[in-house]
Amino acid sequence: MRRNDRKKEKAMMNEKEMIQEIERLKKEKNAIILAHNYQIPEIQDIADIVGDSLKLSQEAAKTDADIIVFSGVHFMAESAKILSPDKKVLLPVYDAGCPMADMIDADQLRAFKKEYPEIPVVCYVNSSAEVKAESDICCTSANAVKIVKNMKADKVLFVPDQNLGHYIGKQVPEKEVISWEGFCITHHRVRTSEVENVRKQHPEAKLLIHPECSPNVVEMADFVGSTSEIINYAKTSECKTFVIGTEMGVMHKLRNENPDKKFYLLSPGLTCFNMKKTSLPDIYKALLHEQHEITVDEEIRQRALGCLERMLELS
Repeated sequence: MRRNDRKKEKAMMNEKEMIQEIERLKKEKNAIILAHNYQIPEIQDIADIVGDSLKLSQEAAKTDADIIVFSGVHFMAESAKILSPDKKVLLPVYDAGCPMADMIDADQLRAFKKEYPEIPVVCYVNSSAEVKAESDICCTSANAVKIVKNMKADKVLFVPDQNLGHYIGKQVPEKEVISWEGFCITHHRVRTSEVENVRKQHPEAKLLIHPECSPNVVEMADFVGSTSEIINYAKTSECKTFVIGTEMGVMHKLRNENPDKKFYLLSPGLTCFNMKKTSLPDIYKALLHEQHEITVDEEIRQRALGCLERMLELS
């Protein structure tokens, strides 16, 4: 069969056939597919591991896979490369980025540090490798409060999410948290009026909200937590109805794992378009051509790794 004919044949594959090809290529190339909780259902269903960004990278580092296909956004694939330097890390859609992570770069962070000298920097995992390299310690939305609480300093600089920074400050009032004015455009757009409306529509429901939402919205929650904490809360709670205040992709796992419970999305605005860029054909092409490889300068990788390792030690 000629090369052009093979291309046409692949173009005509249906979803089932494409999934079979993806599985074949995974075995052939000793690859693993990671999918963030916010990815589309079809991607979550074919992934070897589904979860939060850092957890995915940590789990991938434990495997003997030669190739990591990271279905997420750029900073997540970078984190995988930081933890697995000897593995080939592929981002199926190379321009799938994180607007919040892009709200601060290394130069801006250095200027921020000069403005507040001698104050340690805590950087959210939703940041570039360069920003991690310039920071003292990393955190996730799940361990951010614990990290800051366990630090010896009475003041910290927090980048890049002002909303998570504000939440940390409320939970650890004995310390001053000075936040960079970045935010997640998806979570930040939720309004208190939407919370009020959904309370009227579902008064029996528990409202579970991510701390990347604005402070006024977070204060109205029954439970505040990371994506994984929201999933765990819904799974273990005796309540049968929930309103979910984080990106809509998580609804797929919630409904699959809790068929006897009802889930409603807090706001139609809770859609991250970067997270929705990746499709099955993108996974297939990434594996077939081993394209869109993520690389990190070794000096930056080592410094960013130290930032992550200090987090693991303190948490």
